[in-house]
Amino acid sequence: MDENSDEPPTSAVLLDSCHFSQVVFNNVEKFYVPGGDVICHYTLTQNIVPRGKDWVGIFRVGWKTTREYYTFMWAPLPSDIPSDTAVQQQIQFKAYYLPKDDEYYQFCYVDQDCVVRGASVPFQFRAESEDDILVVTTQGEAEEIELQNKTLREENEQLKASCAALQKQTVDLQEELKKTEELQKSLESLRSNTEKLELELNSLKKENNHLKEVDGCREAELRRLKEQIQNVTSNKEHLETKLKTALDHVDRLQSQVLNYEKEVENLSHTDRDKTEQLESLKEENRQLRETKQQNCNLMKELEEQRRLWQILQAKKSAADEKNQKLREENDELLRRLSQARQVSSFSASQAQAPKPAPEAGGLLFGNPYSAAGANLEAGAADASLRRCPICNEVFPEDIETSQYEAHVQSHLLECPLCRETFEDSNKQVFEDHIFCHRLE
Repeated sequence: MDENSDEPPTSAVLLDSCHFSQVVFNNVEKFYVPGGDVICHYTLTQNIVPRGKDWVGIFRVGWKTTREYYTFMWAPLPSDIPSDTAVQQQIQFKAYYLPKDDEYYQFCYVDQDCVVRGASVPFQFRAESEDDILVVTTQGEAEEIELQNKTLREENEQLKASCAALQKQTVDLQEELKKTEELQKSLESLRSNTEKLELELNSLKKENNHLKEVDGCREAELRRLKEQIQNVTSNKEHLETKLKTALDHVDRLQSQVLNYEKEVENLSHTDRDKTEQLESLKEENRQLRETKQQNCNLMKELEEQRRLWQILQAKKSAADEKNQKLREENDELLRRLSQARQVSSFSASQAQAPKPAPEAGGLLFGNPYSAAGANLEAGAADASLRRCPICNEVFPEDIETSQYEAHVQSHLLECPLCRETFEDSNKQVFEDHIFCHRLE
């Protein structure tokens, strides 16, 4: 709707109260003829500081937020004029952008913070009718109209004076508020002095009691101390009276600004709630990320543990195969050891039996079985020699069986869990076997 492509700063917040008196619109007609440009005259009071994004809009009567403007124009910045004087300004609205209906509209001055600083009386966009034309026929009627205009001008001057009085009252209230703050500071100082005086009073009481206990002859000094205490008490009462008066005055001043504080507090609570919700969402997001990262780490650790378990399982299978082979070799060695014991006992019994003397009258070529017996005895003698099946060490015939078995057992490692034996040369296999038991 505006010939300027930039959008003005607006707000969707409902405006309960605005500073409409800071900009005063002048010479506003009751109606404007459609098809013609409209010049808006207004006055910037000393209570407003114009800025570059301030704008003047045409609003339909009954608007609630600054977003409901029909058209707008940027408010021109005034030339270098002292801030304590009022400034006359004007803006021309082109006919093309003006409303085409006969609803009631009004001018509104909006600053760049979306706060309405002034509003005009309502007007319409419609053509002149015969009812709106005042025909002056006599000199008396002209004088009467002139008198009415004079009365209206006087009323306008009175309204301006009232507006200035209100502005002055606002300044006075601000000064009074500053005085109230000073009184609050003075009140804090009085409270601090009161506390100091109470501490001093307690100290004097303690000192008085000590003087009574130490020396009963100091009655004159005691009376003087009592007088000091009374003076301090009277000063305290006087200060408390002043404090109460100041507090009452502060309460009266605070009641005047309570509505503004409530509005600020509501806005602060709303902003705090949104901030807390945002922080809560951020914390939940961070916890979810941490949980996801922990799950990823746990999955990696699980995969690593699974791979390690598979490696250990493969080592256990290989160790079980080796143990099975060693178990078979051990059984074979034990079987040979048993046979060696049997042969050794048999040779011992043959050595103790008496050998028959060869007969003098034998065969011509001798007994053919005697040579075989000799060979058998030689084989038995070799068999009677005890040899370690692991280190091939040879032991004499007269060695005890327990010593021989102890020597063989010294080459073997026995599992304390399953009683399976391994050669001491296969110590790594034995340790892997024990580790497999721990995994189970």
